Amino acid sequence: MTLARKYKLIVADDHKMFLDGLLSIIANESDFEIVMTANSGQNVIKYLDNCEGKDVDLVVTDINMPDVTGIELNKHIKAKFPNIRTLIVSMRHDSKTIHRLTEDQVDGYVPKNAEKGELILAIETILKGEKYFSESIKKAYMDSMFNKEKDVITSLTKREKEVLKLIAEEHTTQEIADKFFLSKHTIEGYRKNLISKLEVRNLAGLTKYAIQLGLLD
Repeated sequence: MTLARKYKLIVADDHKMFLDGLLSIIANESDFEIVMTANSGQNVIKYLDNCEGKDVDLVVTDINMPDVTGIELNKHIKAKFPNIRTLIVSMRHDSKTIHRLTEDQVDGYVPKNAEKGELILAIETILKGEKYFSESIKKAYMDSMFNKEKDVITSLTKREKEVLKLIAEEHTTQEIADKFFLSKHTIEGYRKNLISKLEVRNLAGLTKYAIQLGLLD
């Protein structure tokens, strides 16, 4: 696939063999020009800061590096140079890492064992302004989120579910307290605990969980 112009890339990985492999794959593509290679995130930051991010379209980076990690590098790039796109190439598939990177607006994520064709597809997709996440990355994230949600739900007590149901039905704190012969202070404590346990911000988040649990059926 021919892109609109020649795009300039930085590639960073502290494993020379893998870095050389990436370079050989990318070098065969006429649409890409590698303007810098690095074995640390700190070197990439210095380069970008010195050139003010000009003439760089995409940074391809590993996560595990000796000084500045790929996670920190991505965050720095998105904060200072939002027009530069980022692609993570890593063997790390844990949901915490994936979640943090997506929160920091990473543009793509593929495993190191991806086929050559998928790596090129990821780069091309990102350079066209779209996101690209390998199926294995998406599956690892969704499986982990499902298991986490299931664990949270099973941790709720019967009374917490009852309070959650009434909150979602828009009962006031006083009405819920009267129903259970408890104080408003105790019900307020339940509400705060539910917000903390379910990792939501407000009553709308609690209502969403109540619907997912089937409490409003």
